[in-house]
Amino acid sequence: MNKKIPFFDYPQLFNSYEQDLTNIFKDVGKRGAFIMQKDLEEFETNLSAYTEAKHAIGVANATDGLQICLMAGEQSNQGEVLISSHTMIATASAIHYAGGTPVPVECGKNLMIDISSAEKALTEKTVAIMPTQLNGRTCDMDEIMNFAIKNNLAIYEDAAQALGSKFKNKHAGTFGVASAISLYPAKILGCLGDGGAILTNDSDVYERIILLRDHGRDPNSGEVISWGFNSRLDNIQAAFLNYFFSKYDEVISKRRYFAQLYDQGLKEIEEIYLPEPPNNGDHFDVFQNYEIQAKNRDELREFLSKNGIGTLIQWGGKAIHQFKGIGMEKNLPVTDQIFSEILMLPLNLFISENDVKYIIEKIKNFYIKN
Repeated sequence: MNKKIPFFDYPQLFNSYEQDLTNIFKDVGKRGAFIMQKDLEEFETNLSAYTEAKHAIGVANATDGLQICLMAGEQSNQGEVLISSHTMIATASAIHYAGGTPVPVECGKNLMIDISSAEKALTEKTVAIMPTQLNGRTCDMDEIMNFAIKNNLAIYEDAAQALGSKFKNKHAGTFGVASAISLYPAKILGCLGDGGAILTNDSDVYERIILLRDHGRDPNSGEVISWGFNSRLDNIQAAFLNYFFSKYDEVISKRRYFAQLYDQGLKEIEEIYLPEPPNNGDHFDVFQNYEIQAKNRDELREFLSKNGIGTLIQWGGKAIHQFKGIGMEKNLPVTDQIFSEILMLPLNLFISENDVKYIIEKIKNFYIKN
């Protein structure tokens, strides 16, 4: 009989911790602590300490977070922002709604933004670069920072998938003006609904973020002193996040171990290109996703499905430059080729070592058969 291994098991996110989460809900409810209370303050303090960022600010979601970052940094409404085409539409839409123009460029074989492609996309209107720290991996930030300095560009990070990831022992989200992190339920640190956070080391930017997330109100006087949004992280979600945060390093260790199993089990298959293994020099990857590039991807996916294994093609199978309906169409052949092969394998909180070994076995069976 085939196993049933979902790509992500949403019911288990609650069921596995039902009693503890119910107690947290009751505690917050009995205190009437729903908006901007001590649980949020505690989460922001924990997140700041963990990432070594000077400031951490809870917001409603990472999309809002990116837009607020750009508006607080005050560069985006002046021109073009370079992004990898291998990212969520939210990256581009945040730039658009902040007043800028998103410019997608090629991703490399490692799925991160390709700086040679970014170089070719530079114009006199380019004001910033926003690397996506994809799948729990931080880009080569030396390369990006050198590129930004050379071309007088601001750096913002889409660190939605990268909490805990590092490059040369420095956390994703702490390299540029500001960054946004997603706390969506499927993230390694996820709440029970939408949620996000912003990191910045710039105190002036921080002050503007605080205003932008809460209707432009001064946090001390309550006076409205600027335009703003309603983008506060709910206090109940912050309380849940504090609970899950206490287990975070343990969860990352487990994901890195399973990523190592995938690497060891699949590296001899010539038809598959794998992510870098966990121990790879300057990078500390947390493996939010395990995204492979596979020949005969669609047939492999169907075969795995028939064997009870859930997989996912990221972003619904479309890169940013493939969204014709919003005018993003562009010739990026390398990314087109990569998007015909990318496939994410299960690496959720609830799979077991035996599950990973079963997935490896079935992938081997497919390529031997074909």
